[in-house]
Amino acid sequence: MSLLSCLSLLFCNMSTFVVGDVHGCFAQFIRLLDKMNFNPSEDKIILTGDLVNRGTESLAMINFCMANPNIQTVLGNHDLYLLYLLSVNKGKGKLKTIVEAKNSQKIYKWLISRPLFIKEKDLISGNTFFITHAGIPEIWSPSKAQKLAKEVSNALKGNPKKFLSTMWGDRPRTWNDKLKGTDRYRIIVNYLTRMRFVNESATLDLKSTGSKNIDGFKPWFKYNSDKYKERNYYFLFGHWAALNGKTKNKHFVGLDTGCAWKGKLTAMRLEDLKKFSVNY
Repeated sequence: MSLLSCLSLLFCNMSTFVVGDVHGCFAQFIRLLDKMNFNPSEDKIILTGDLVNRGTESLAMINFCMANPNIQTVLGNHDLYLLYLLSVNKGKGKLKTIVEAKNSQKIYKWLISRPLFIKEKDLISGNTFFITHAGIPEIWSPSKAQKLAKEVSNALKGNPKKFLSTMWGDRPRTWNDKLKGTDRYRIIVNYLTRMRFVNESATLDLKSTGSKNIDGFKPWFKYNSDKYKERNYYFLFGHWAALNGKTKNKHFVGLDTGCAWKGKLTAMRLEDLKKFSVNY
């Protein structure tokens, strides 16, 4: 029996699904799992971040993920905001319920250990998937993005209160390898969790949230559009609901289809690139 046949037999009953931004829409998330026939003892879920906020069931979503070891997630900007509120023990808006929950410290410890970058390889197809909340700028290779994400994760876990209190802001807007300390961490976080439009120098525009190009800037994935045509690389991201999942390039997969805005919650199965959606 060939190696490929052995691998097919080993993994034929296992699936990996990547799910777009849930934003506390827990009921829709459960319906999506049902539609995908998710088997928690065999299958794996990877979330593109922003588990919480906007929707009404953020606490239920967090608790469900913590109770299921086969569910992974990268951190999104709303998850980082929740971490900040938990670090100062200050509830606000729809996240107040989580901050005031009896297991808030358990949530804090679980969430702070989540990465900003996940790499997943399908052994059958040979496809490699890079999962971040907002994307990866063209100036970074996937391996460099993974290294920088790890650097930020280590800084976050090393001194959480300092990190979380200084990560806010839109500057610097352009990456420089010589950046250090707070500025370095902030721009890495902004690329990985807030990026939408960039210019040819990968300078961030963090104000525009629509889907139409703006003068001198275009979607981050447009600069990468030709680079991966002949490679089995796929970049999966959430964050940008206004795109409604449309990038016009199969290698760049937007999975935030606006469930929190009464749109759809969408997932993709990595083994065959099939998408699943449920309405709000």
